[in-house]
This record gives sequence, C-alpha cells and structure tokens, in this order.
Amino acid sequence: MCGIAGIFQPKSYKEKLHHREIASLMCDSLKRRGPDSGGLWSADNFPITLGHRRLSIIDLSPEGNQPMVSSSGKYVICFNGEIYNFLDIRKSLEERSIIFRGRSDTEILLSAFEIFGIAQTLQKIKGMFAIALYDC
Repeated sequence: MCGIAGIFQPKSYKEKLHHREIASLMCDSLKRRGPDSGGLWSADNFPITLGHRRLSIIDLSPEGNQPMVSSSGKYVICFNGEIYNFLDIRKSLEERSIIFRGRSDTEILLSAFEIFGIAQTLQKIKGMFAIALYDC
C-alpha cells in the first residue's frame, strides 16, 4: 500500500523550502507503506507540496512513480489504492489516441481526468483509493 501526503501552507509561502522539508518528513514517516520509491512535487506559484511513497505492484518501472504530472501539465496526482477497471478505461483512452509511457493505473487515472474531466472520471472508476489531485 502506498502513502500520500501533502501540505498547503499559505502563510509560509515565502518559506517554500521549509514546507518542502515538512512534506519530506511526512513522507519519510510513510516509508514502510511505500518502500520502492518516493517523491515530492511543489507548485511554482502556490504554497502546496504533494508527496508520495510508492509500493510498486502493477507497474514496477519508474514510469509509475509519483507525484505524477499529466502530459499537458494541467494536473498533478498522488494516488493510493487500486482502480479495478483501469484496463477498460485505458482501452477507451487508447481509442482516443492517448499514448501511455507505462502500465500504471495512476497514469491511466491521470489521463482520464484530462480527457473526461474530474466528475465523469470519478463516476467511471471502480475501486478503493485515495487521491490528491492538483489543478495547476
């Protein structure tokens, strides 16, 4: 099971490095949930940092690492869980000429948010999950 963390701290925006350090410590505390890799992402113009600890199950390659930025740069996601019907969603996205770098359900979920929108994607997916999604 992966671990996700995040921090939104508008009062310390000028101390951006400080809240990245806090988010890093938060992710370090989740290392047992995601021993395979970890990452942080911070917005350039907004006081938010997302963090992730990864337990690789479906896609063992680095292409499944998170936080993951969408191909257009519109969204950033940290995701934990499983989308049971991700292969069906992948097929419908490939029919729209979407090309994937890896095989992770995270990348498919992120592409679905871009193509179908948030509300429609949430209606389509079946599974158990926690999602942190930032609209850049």
